[in-house]
Amino acid sequence: MTTADSRKIADFWFDPICPWAWMTSRWMLEVEKLRPVDTRWHVMSLAVLNEHNENLPEQYREGMKKAWGPVRVLIAAAQAHGEKVLGPLYTELGTRFHNQALPNERATIEAALVAAGLPAELADAADTDAYDEALRASHSEGITLVGQDVGTPVIAVDGPDGGRIAFFGPVVTPTPRGEAAARLWDGTLLVAGTPGFYEIKRSRTAGPSFE
Repeated sequence: MTTADSRKIADFWFDPICPWAWMTSRWMLEVEKLRPVDTRWHVMSLAVLNEHNENLPEQYREGMKKAWGPVRVLIAAAQAHGEKVLGPLYTELGTRFHNQALPNERATIEAALVAAGLPAELADAADTDAYDEALRASHSEGITLVGQDVGTPVIAVDGPDGGRIAFFGPVVTPTPRGEAAARLWDGTLLVAGTPGFYEIKRSRTAGPSFE
């Protein structure tokens, strides 16, 4: 029997506009049902990650301008109502951005806030830099653990020696369910906990499938 004290924490850094982070986040919710782990949500920012990248394609650069809004709103919500709101608000934002393909605009953000039981007025945070210091601090916490040459998501867990292990990904589509999700978690912990292990990668041949 798994008790509350025996469950482990997985810290998960996300940007809600990233479809791949969304896939991984839904996988983590599946893992929670099958393994003694609870996810603790944190905000990172693709806009912060790429703000000094001069090699971004123009279309992606324009997307990064709009990427500030949702993460600022998440930080504002956490400051006003506690970090416990991050998971539910992420679910509402991600469902609208990815599953429903709704635009990253105020109306979508307001609808997500209301669905998460939060004031729609928190959407005001999207248009101010008042929360950027806290946003950068949250982003830096995750990136410092994993390194600079990655994106979102970042996951950090306790390693076999008691130290923290952080990794990017896994990047997977569609989201694994049931025992397949549990096996992927077990394997991810195995390779991430291997001293000197850094990377497994292959070219993506399919886009995110929001099944």
